[in-house]
Amino acid sequence: MRGRIVVAGLAGLLLSGCADEAEPVAVPPPVPIAVDVAAASSGGACRLLDFTVIEQAVKVRFDVAASSEQGDTHTCVVRAAGATLPELTLSVTETTIDKTTFGADVVPDKATKVTGLGQQAYKRTTAAASGRGPVAEVGWLASDGRLATVSWTAPRGSERSAVEKLTGNLTALAKKVDTRAL
Repeated sequence: MRGRIVVAGLAGLLLSGCADEAEPVAVPPPVPIAVDVAAASSGGACRLLDFTVIEQAVKVRFDVAASSEQGDTHTCVVRAAGATLPELTLSVTETTIDKTTFGADVVPDKATKVTGLGQQAYKRTTAAASGRGPVAEVGWLASDGRLATVSWTAPRGSERSAVEKLTGNLTALAKKVDTRAL
């Protein structure tokens, strides 16, 4: 009797392997997962920026970054996805100039002196131009032999006085940029 049961069981197993395969079950595609990518992942001067730190300083959320390098100059531009302006630009260049040369040759006319940033620093706002609003700019001679500038280009129609107020926020952001990390 045992032999018949074993033979019947083996026959059942063999026959089950010959059955039609089951229809595949349709599985819905996975939901895309939004991942915040750090500005630093774009390389260049973007390695010196963080989207969260920028947002804390200028009260605008950026999520797209692009970098460029030309010789000793490293640049990063950040924007919000789908928007051309506003944009924030950081440019860092290696230099051998000193404070005196910086003050005489780099600081623009009508710029205001900034204290507590690098060896020497300035801030200024320029007028709107074709296709864009005013630009706020903070430039400084870092203590590590680098010349750095952070600027904010406002959308067309922005008030110059509102952009002028941003120079204080840009100064706070500039103080968090460690140019030595380049």
